[in-house]
Amino acid sequence: MEMIDMRKLTPEARQERRRQVIKLRRAGWTYEAIAADLGLSRTGVFDICKRYDQGGAKALVDKPCGRPVGVLRALSEEQERDIRRLVIDHTPDQLKMDFALWTRQAVLLLIEQRCGVRLTPQGVGLYLRRWGFTPQKPIQRAYEQQPAAVQRWLDEQYPAIEHRAKAEGAEIHWADETGLRSDDVRGRSYAPMGQTPEIRVNQRREGLSIISSVTNRGKVRFKVFEGR
Repeated sequence: MEMIDMRKLTPEARQERRRQVIKLRRAGWTYEAIAADLGLSRTGVFDICKRYDQGGAKALVDKPCGRPVGVLRALSEEQERDIRRLVIDHTPDQLKMDFALWTRQAVLLLIEQRCGVRLTPQGVGLYLRRWGFTPQKPIQRAYEQQPAAVQRWLDEQYPAIEHRAKAEGAEIHWADETGLRSDDVRGRSYAPMGQTPEIRVNQRREGLSIISSVTNRGKVRFKVFEGR
């Protein structure tokens, strides 16, 4: 049988091969016979049997390789936790930094200011990936929004509206208006890198407006019309 390099096998395959060695050895096979049958060296078979004799079935499982998590990192676990929380809970301008978004350069400066550690942009990128952060397009939220006022309306005024609708057998509709344009392109399309896809559109702009509403039970109403 062709010789097998155990280093090229997966951990599960190596463990299974070792179990086969022990099974054959218990059946009375010699080291040479086991090696020839499983494609291993006699020394390799002997080492597997020795490991089993010393540590039992647990010794047949690969030990974790590589250095322990956190060893030789520039930031301690506490520092990583603090930086991650700052990035999640704040924007750079809230921390008096000259950035609008959390770029690698912004996080680099934050780490330097808070921890006194100077990293490279590549090092910051490794930390961000390790924390599960990815570059994303921010969601726009108007400054005029008043969540507290909205919640107060829901708690204080909406119950009266709901009671009146029930008494009158009426429906409560949540409505909004939007516009439709003939030259608007929505969505994204996969294409080879560097080759932006093209789509044919009518350059003569045509537009319509649509107002629609939905009830708490999911009933939808809509109307399409010209103008605003």
